[in-house]
Amino acid sequence: MHQESHHHQVTKMCRILGVSRAQYYRYRSPKPSKRRAEDAGLKQRILRIFAEFKQRYGVMKIHHELNLELQPLQLRCSPRRISRLMKELDIHSVTVNKWKAASASKTKVEQRPNLLKQDFSTTGLNQKWTADMTYIQTKRNGWCYLSTIMDLHSRRIIGYSFSKKMDTDLGSQYTSDDYNQRLTELHIRHSYSRKGCPYDNAPMEFFHASLKKECVYPVPVFEDYETAAAVLFEYVHAFYNRKRIHSSLGYQTPLQVEIATLTSQMAA
Repeated sequence: MHQESHHHQVTKMCRILGVSRAQYYRYRSPKPSKRRAEDAGLKQRILRIFAEFKQRYGVMKIHHELNLELQPLQLRCSPRRISRLMKELDIHSVTVNKWKAASASKTKVEQRPNLLKQDFSTTGLNQKWTADMTYIQTKRNGWCYLSTIMDLHSRRIIGYSFSKKMDTDLGSQYTSDDYNQRLTELHIRHSYSRKGCPYDNAPMEFFHASLKKECVYPVPVFEDYETAAAVLFEYVHAFYNRKRIHSSLGYQTPLQVEIATLTSQMAA
């Protein structure tokens, strides 16, 4: 009778509080729940992944890496749960967005043919390369210039040049006679982005945006050219090409895609 009365009182109290009896007993239990124990283990894995990728990964990329680890254990973890656990751990990606209004260039650039027409599709390596330049500020050496080349099939950065000065006038470096003559010698057809249309070179725009958010903006300002060069080398060669997964590549790294492509070509 006493037991029935107790259950009746609990049911009544739960109804008033708007919770289930299961929730009531779970909160009363001095033992940690199975889910809380799982959370503790997941937090350790999340912290390790977060540190391994130099705090540059957000929820979705951590979600991919974590579930690769959990797959052999036949376990899964949702992005929502990862987001909650990251908030409890008080960790978040170090990437920083900097928005600034687009300004029209005062430099007159001759309009050249746009052969690519935003078709970035490929069936193999070395079919389509994209190139562009951006600026990185330093305290001692002022603005320095980064020119990069990417293979559109693997999204791997196949080469870059970082210098303290620009060899040709701003706005004309990719339209110079010397540049185009060298392309002709290498039997490379040159497609030009239309003026004021960043979508014509979207993959490279995305790379530069990622580099700035993950590598440049988290640092107030690089001390000098040499410091910036060392950080860029680490980012491009050790992180971006080898470790950074891309959703557009099916959550693979550029190097994984390149190796898989070369392997399939050799097998064929």
